[in-house]
Amino acid sequence: MDIRKKLEELGYELPQVAAPAANYVPYIIEGGMVFISGQIPFLNGQSMHLGRVGDDLTLEQGIEAARACALNILAQADAAVSGDWSKIKRCVKLGGFVNCTPDFTDHPKVINGASDLIGEVLGEAGKHTRFAVGASSLPLGVAVEIEAIFTLKA
Repeated sequence: MDIRKKLEELGYELPQVAAPAANYVPYIIEGGMVFISGQIPFLNGQSMHLGRVGDDLTLEQGIEAARACALNILAQADAAVSGDWSKIKRCVKLGGFVNCTPDFTDHPKVINGASDLIGEVLGEAGKHTRFAVGASSLPLGVAVEIEAIFTLKA
């Protein structure tokens, strides 16, 4: 699968791999799986979508932030397999956190921004389980943070 070509068809490009912002690694390969640390909506080192959904940011801006997180997830997965996507079996899980107001209830719609992009890029291999929850704040004031788990082919 050529994810770069598919992303280009969708109007995106694979961003630079983001360096960890604290004391952790961006991904670990263990037991035939790739565990990707939470990714935030900074693309190629540029911050975007800072604030709280339902307050500073609209639902659509939250969805855009989730898409940016998905692009960073794909970049980390690409790094994990050294660009050889034939090693990836599927995305099995996304976990999404939305920085939002206490009365905001559309967390699933926000995280759909990432789920939809992963599905469009990976097709059947992009169908995954997930969670979407609200948070009173997120690191660096971002609107969304999403983690992922991929399985590898044996």
